[in-house]
Amino acid sequence: MLYCLFHLRSIASLPDPQQKLHPDHLNRRFTDIYHVPNSRVLWQSQRRCASTNNVMNVFDRETKQRQKNRAAALPDWNVYEYVKEEIGWRVADRIFDVKRKFDVGVELGSGRGYVSRHVIQESMGYLMQCEMADKLLDQSVGPEDNVPLDRLVADEEFLPFKDNSLDIVVSSLSLHWVNDLPGTFKQVNNALKSDGAFIAALFGGDTLYELRCSLQMAELERDGGVSPHISPFTEARDLGGLLARTGYTLVTLDVDELRVNYPSMFELMHDLQGMGESNAAWNRPLSLKRDTLLAAASIYSEMYGNEDGTVPATFQIFYLIGWKADKSQQKPAERGSQTVSLHDLHKLDKLIDTATKTEKNIDDLEKLGLFTDKPT
Repeated sequence: MLYCLFHLRSIASLPDPQQKLHPDHLNRRFTDIYHVPNSRVLWQSQRRCASTNNVMNVFDRETKQRQKNRAAALPDWNVYEYVKEEIGWRVADRIFDVKRKFDVGVELGSGRGYVSRHVIQESMGYLMQCEMADKLLDQSVGPEDNVPLDRLVADEEFLPFKDNSLDIVVSSLSLHWVNDLPGTFKQVNNALKSDGAFIAALFGGDTLYELRCSLQMAELERDGGVSPHISPFTEARDLGGLLARTGYTLVTLDVDELRVNYPSMFELMHDLQGMGESNAAWNRPLSLKRDTLLAAASIYSEMYGNEDGTVPATFQIFYLIGWKADKSQQKPAERGSQTVSLHDLHKLDKLIDTATKTEKNIDDLEKLGLFTDKPT
């Protein structure tokens, strides 16, 4: 879990000495990209933490780190990878949609390298995996396409990268545990070079709504109150505003849902623990009564169960893409600079029909005032 209470300690781990490294980064990658004097340091960021006193502190980051490391120690950890593997591939697919090669990239909250394992040399020149749970990072998988790779134990809320040092930052199902999400967005924007890309996926507000509702109804019936057993998630309407407010342009946000069927509620909760996605909110209850759990499982099956006896669990995913501002990017026209009135839109069909018959489309467009210059 991230270290974010009163001071921060983070370790920049040494890469494997037998690991293939990008020749351009052999001697200068740490000094060029990171705020560290050498390849292995222990630093404290008291000043940075002091600047976040007004940030809402919802999640216990040390607990989240322990949860991830415990999940990494499970002998059958690969059984619980299905959601993160699927979303990691979908995030990587969005990298491939950008028809350019990024020289220096970072996977933030990489876990076991869910995005990195799909990266190819045509898209990435050098990649750094960053994860707060050291044991989980030790199990990370690198790209199969021999893309140069390093690993760094780092906190998503306190990034160690220099300004204007990265070409792309990607993150998959990690940022929903960040307390200061606007602060992280801003730090990523500062670290990106001009026209650099930020591509991320995180759980949305409707994630596990079936489990949340079932537990709430069971607690109301058995205990006369409700406890926050499911961590809070962000909403789509908030993400776009946060990205724009922290300096991103050409923002794209889309929503997807992944529905997984389980034999019962208990298998779902077991798998969430194996994923390292147990509740880490400060106000989480430390225990749940047996009869409340049984009542919740019965409610879950009755309200949301499938005909075959299984129960569905919904994972809502927000995918976001933002770019650091650059002069070369498209910009909206100035207000009042339009040359065509919406009142004339009804002429377009007639114009197209006439242009097809007379082969004088350019002249007709100019006569109607729809273009000030001839199109090329």
